Amino acid sequence: MDARTRRRYAVNSLMLGLTGVCTFLTVSILFLILGYLVYNGGKALDWDFFTKLPLPPGEPGGGMANAIVGSIKVIFLASLIGIPIGFLGGVYLSEFGGTAFPHVIRYTADLLNGVPSIVIGIFAWIVVVVPMGHFSAWAGGFALSLMLIPITLRSTEQFMRSVPQSLREGALSLGASKWRTVVTVVIPASLSGVLTGMILGVARIAGETAPLLFTCLNNQFWSSGFNEPTASLPVMIYNHAIAPYEDYHRQAWAAGLVLLSMVLVSNIAARLVLSRGTARR
Repeated sequence: MDARTRRRYAVNSLMLGLTGVCTFLTVSILFLILGYLVYNGGKALDWDFFTKLPLPPGEPGGGMANAIVGSIKVIFLASLIGIPIGFLGGVYLSEFGGTAFPHVIRYTADLLNGVPSIVIGIFAWIVVVVPMGHFSAWAGGFALSLMLIPITLRSTEQFMRSVPQSLREGALSLGASKWRTVVTVVIPASLSGVLTGMILGVARIAGETAPLLFTCLNNQFWSSGFNEPTASLPVMIYNHAIAPYEDYHRQAWAAGLVLLSMVLVSNIAARLVLSRGTARR
């Protein structure tokens, strides 16, 4: 083996070892954070956490039942607004867009993806909260939907573009119109990927705090309907974590574990949907 070959093997071994060390450090940090959260949050979880309202500051006990329900309500509203708009926009960009206008839409969606969530919260506060005169779950759902739309739009476009062109040509050659081809061929073929993108988008917005501080605010009690201030897990975690009470800190850890579990379940569901769709192909 000559000197050049030995040098190449040495460089290859060095880089392989370096990437292995970086991978180990990344995974270790992730499991350290998860382990710390599970350890502290698991000790604080009990039945009262899921069934009772928060108690006044300084009193031990209580729970975050209103925040759990409030998060579900806000995420539901965001999905109701953001998913249809993002999905239809992705269908248009993939199947009906020309050249210049779709480029502008894609660029705008990518910019919106990069906007800090607190800026979106301020915008939603100006557009919804100020005209209505009060905080509400509607405002929170609107703010989160602004973050969900570009995620859904880009993922829908990406997965629909991955459908082979031969399927479209086959449907058109049989006399199907453009819309019928899209509805009966392209969308079913890309459905698993599109659903995966939607689920991951919902998981992405589930842990956002800043937009909800400007829109939903908070509520120590049950919120009836969608037109009043509403508690949510991210905001409750923030408020309890900065409070000077040990029991509040305990409940913040528990809420963090519940929120993480919701996101984890969403990611697992997305993987299952995608894997089943790939297996059917």
